[in-house]
Amino acid sequence: MQQILPAIALESAVILLGVLMLLAEAFSTRADRSHMARYAIGILAAILGFSFFTKAAPDNVLWGVYSVDATALFFKRIALGTTIVFLVMALEYRHVLAKYIPGAEEGRGTGEFYCLPVFICAGLMFMASAVDFILIFVSLELVTIGFYALVAYMRRHTQSLEAGVKYLILGALSTGFLIYGITWIFGISGQTNLLLVKEELIRGFSTPSIGGGEKLGHLLGNESALLFGIVLVLIALGFKVAAAPFQLWVPDVYQGAPTPVTAFLSVGSKAAGFVVLVRVLDVFVSIPVIGGKVITILVLLAAATLIYGNITALPQENLKRLFAYSSIAHAGYLLVACASLKGDFAPAKEAVSFYLAGYLVMTLLSFLILIVVARHSRGDDIRHFNGLGKRSPFLAFAMTLAIASLAGIPLTAGFLGKFLVFKTAVASEHWVLVGIGIVAVAAGFYYYIRVIAAMYWREPEDATPISITPTTRIAITVLGVLIIALGILPGPVLGQLKERTPAAPAHLAQH
Repeated sequence: MQQILPAIALESAVILLGVLMLLAEAFSTRADRSHMARYAIGILAAILGFSFFTKAAPDNVLWGVYSVDATALFFKRIALGTTIVFLVMALEYRHVLAKYIPGAEEGRGTGEFYCLPVFICAGLMFMASAVDFILIFVSLELVTIGFYALVAYMRRHTQSLEAGVKYLILGALSTGFLIYGITWIFGISGQTNLLLVKEELIRGFSTPSIGGGEKLGHLLGNESALLFGIVLVLIALGFKVAAAPFQLWVPDVYQGAPTPVTAFLSVGSKAAGFVVLVRVLDVFVSIPVIGGKVITILVLLAAATLIYGNITALPQENLKRLFAYSSIAHAGYLLVACASLKGDFAPAKEAVSFYLAGYLVMTLLSFLILIVVARHSRGDDIRHFNGLGKRSPFLAFAMTLAIASLAGIPLTAGFLGKFLVFKTAVASEHWVLVGIGIVAVAAGFYYYIRVIAAMYWREPEDATPISITPTTRIAITVLGVLIIALGILPGPVLGQLKERTPAAPAHLAQH
């Protein structure tokens, strides 16, 4: 128990920070709330640093719902890093935000925009350690409710309100699927803890023998009911990770939401959905009677998501919508790795985790540059990037680096992430997915290269140089360096994922 307390301290510190920020918002007399974001960036950076001194303790499960293994710690760091960059984006975006929020003074009413992401970060961190359906649901709702408010935050902006309503309706629908699926699984296994569910299902679906163990094979005949519950859970998580055919909300929500929220939603929501998906699949793929069927479902989802995401991204002229469809395509690559979760789970888990880390860096960098350019060009279409190489060579080079990584150019994080995904697919002999993935990568080159062509080969509509704040310049530089570092030296990241989660602790079986 003592080994796991420092990990809980991470979430506790984040929640305490959020509460203090809410109090500061309520009682501060300053109209400008940007100082809250700057303090939060420093404190979250300190918590992120402290996480590297936290020891993983996968053999300890607190209250039967919370565990800290290497994967959990890795995703906690992803959540903290994403929130830090979001706050940097929010500072850059605050003047746009203030236009669409009622207030007597500019800056009034923006404090919650800096507070809510901190609570979302806490939810993401809890979700990374959740090994029980109850904690998974509670932490997922903490994240989702925070996003409901952030997406519709610009109350005087019609598109933001429209995006908020769409996200609320479909988010509530996915929650219903999740609850119903959990209910079916609990009704069959009698457990909500994932490790105990796995034990119960393996025992219950094993063929009984003469003099066999207690309750051996007592669940035989319930395969269809269990598969139905699993499908409901997969539908709910499909909404969260923007997998086809559950992705219809993505383009409108991404375009209508404030740009920092779009970036946070693209990275944070996807990371949360996939960490839960991997933990859930770890249970059900191991059950022989249904494991093959679950893999088949994932193969179909991965193929549909890859095809839809890349085809619909081709004609896009608005960069936020382009990134929205691109996000669907990247979900397809991650689903390819999830479909390879059989036999030795470690390579597929590493592929998913590393891909998400690389996707975090390159997506946040893209959106951070988009915010800066849109503020000066008054738009977020691809044409607003025309001539960026002349207006700001620094931003143009950084955007080129991000786009190259998203496309999968060698020596970048995106290339290595795709390589690990294809490696797991080849090892699992998913040749159809490999073929579709290769075509998808080729399509990605086309629509990503259009952005680079606009920056260097077209004349700018406005030749005014673009100014960059020191904080934003530092964030862009760090993200750019990380893209190259992850592409050349992946060892430090992959080394954090080597530890495997053991079987269910003996003391849990007593509950």
